[in-house]
Amino acid sequence: MRLFSSPRLFLSTRLPRLPRFSRARSLPRPRRLAAGASALALLGALLLGASARAADQAPQAAGPDADVTVNAEQGLGTIPSTAYGLNSAVWDAQMNAPQTQDLLQAANVGMLRYPGGSYGDIYHWQTNSAPGGYVAPGTDFDAFMGTVRKIGAQPILIANYGSGTPQEAAQWVRYANVTKGYGATYWEVGNEIYGNGHYGSGWEHDDHPDTSPTAYADNVVQYVSAMKAVDPTVKVGAVLTMPGNWPDGVMAGAETADWNHTVIPLIAGKADFVIVHWYPSSPDAAHMLGTPAQLTGELAQLHDELNAAGAGNTPIALTEVNGGNGEDTQPDALFGADAYFTALQSGVFSVDWWDTHNGAQQISTSPDGATDYGDWGVLSSGDCVGGVCEPPLNTPFPPYYAIKMLSQLGRPGDLMVGSGSTSATVAVHAVHRTNGDLSVLLINKDPAAAQTVALHWTGFTPDLSAPVTVATYRDGADAIDTTSTAYGVTRTLPPYSLTSVTLHAAAHTASALSAPGAPKVTAAGDTSATVSWTPSTGGAVTRYEVYRQVGTTSELLADSTGTSATVHNLSAGSTFTWNVLARDADGRLSAPSAPVTVRTGTPVSSTCQVSYRTTAGWGNGFNAAVTVTNTGPTPITGWTLAFVFPSAGESVTGFWNAGISQHSGQIVATPVDWNATLAADGGNSASFGFTGANDGAAPPPTVFTLNGTVCATT
Repeated sequence: MRLFSSPRLFLSTRLPRLPRFSRARSLPRPRRLAAGASALALLGALLLGASARAADQAPQAAGPDADVTVNAEQGLGTIPSTAYGLNSAVWDAQMNAPQTQDLLQAANVGMLRYPGGSYGDIYHWQTNSAPGGYVAPGTDFDAFMGTVRKIGAQPILIANYGSGTPQEAAQWVRYANVTKGYGATYWEVGNEIYGNGHYGSGWEHDDHPDTSPTAYADNVVQYVSAMKAVDPTVKVGAVLTMPGNWPDGVMAGAETADWNHTVIPLIAGKADFVIVHWYPSSPDAAHMLGTPAQLTGELAQLHDELNAAGAGNTPIALTEVNGGNGEDTQPDALFGADAYFTALQSGVFSVDWWDTHNGAQQISTSPDGATDYGDWGVLSSGDCVGGVCEPPLNTPFPPYYAIKMLSQLGRPGDLMVGSGSTSATVAVHAVHRTNGDLSVLLINKDPAAAQTVALHWTGFTPDLSAPVTVATYRDGADAIDTTSTAYGVTRTLPPYSLTSVTLHAAAHTASALSAPGAPKVTAAGDTSATVSWTPSTGGAVTRYEVYRQVGTTSELLADSTGTSATVHNLSAGSTFTWNVLARDADGRLSAPSAPVTVRTGTPVSSTCQVSYRTTAGWGNGFNAAVTVTNTGPTPITGWTLAFVFPSAGESVTGFWNAGISQHSGQIVATPVDWNATLAADGGNSASFGFTGANDGAAPPPTVFTLNGTVCATT
């Protein structure tokens, strides 16, 4: 068979296959994972004598390694039915085997993606063929749908963009939903089309004479039109790049905008959702385990890019993700569980792990001493490399159990709620279930030491007499252990483990009121915003309360007896997350509404004006140009422009035409000799530039102050 050029070739004597993808990346960026430590309290005994002195210090029992707080009044949205996804590939002869089906069903996989990564751009569904690639027997579309139906999942299908046509995609929709009645809702147009060579790296097949982002967006509109003409109920998605990852910010030739800023405005209101992939670059397992925290900022930046194009409500699917370090060992499992819920809590409607079976590549050793076969699948392919063989075919690898553990935390329809940990070694996610239970997932990232955590609750009253259900997936285990224990506020987490704790609510502590309907921003200025919502049901509401979420703390901003509220005195150029809760006649709060993102602008008019523009990017760095204008009536001689990077991973590494200092993300720019004077009434401007580095998200600054005055921005 012919192989695509790729830095990773997934070969197997048992399962012949093409590579999933070839990814051009910038150099790996180091991830910093702060070490968490517990404090040892020392008690000094004061001895009487000629003078008082401390002596005979006796240590008390050590406190917890981490305090974990869960705020059930901070709603992060409900778990979609499509949340827990997985990729399937037509080169995988085991993808529809009964044993595979049983394992996926046991893990409650709710979404299966087909026909497999870059194969989506060479695969022809009618003939079950992929010219230039290998297609295993028994992997045709109908066989795949047999697996989907057996396990109770939904499909997400890649319409062939690279070598296909809108008409071929429309015929697939007709066969799937009209002829066969499969009800296939979600369809992607192509896979990683930005990898078609337009930016210099070409692993993705694309026969179009124009490989630009403009051409892709225009063609997506044609695909959408053709597919919806057959079945108007289908949802068609377009490919975007993940902010802070190559080729985010990259432009080719004379282009003035990167992939996202070109594609989004053209598909806004036409594509039903957008797709991103995420494979963080990590030099080792410890760094990889810190990367899920970056997802929040990267997805927030993507939401901002959609919002700027008038498509802020466009759903996002993360259709490929893998930690890529110790792929079939415990670290990748811990990464996976953390990444799934971090993405879901950031508004993603499906997270699809790469891959079901993938095949061994090379043998190495995990930090905990486990053998790593370099296999990106959740189930063993039974391959051998250099005389070392994987476990028997279809043996689950640790990432399989990570997916299975997700359902120990929450099922579709359950409400994700706020949570936080004081230790970077312990990650936490929480779910308030529809039956009133509260479940907490605790991830111990330390490969050698157990971690003791103390649990704290807000907005939830546990039943102290009811047993607590604890499910644990330990390092090296081949099953999830589930036990019932007595209530306790501390838990000890085994090294390198996933632990879920589920508590019952005390009787008569929950309100019968439903959560208010999803709030919407109906007006927003630079220092105020108005939100409205549909009313709660289930009883009498005395008032609605609007809360701002800061970490795991809920801050009351406003209350109302109606279904809208205006909040004043907000910070200009800022982004907030709010929830609305209803209070009943007994003073109890309902469950929180879905979160709403509130953005304030900068002043429409000011005595200064700033233009900020990203002029180039390369995934982990960028160039920016800044222009400062004095629009006031008085000239300014000697100016100071200050702004703050929204992401902690952003910094300035070089600059020109100004002097720049930085501290904790705050940037202060001062003039050089020849641009120190700004004439009144916009008579001239001062321009300067800088090179920035980014570790993760790199959103542009939103607020600029000139000599302390908040400026208008363009």
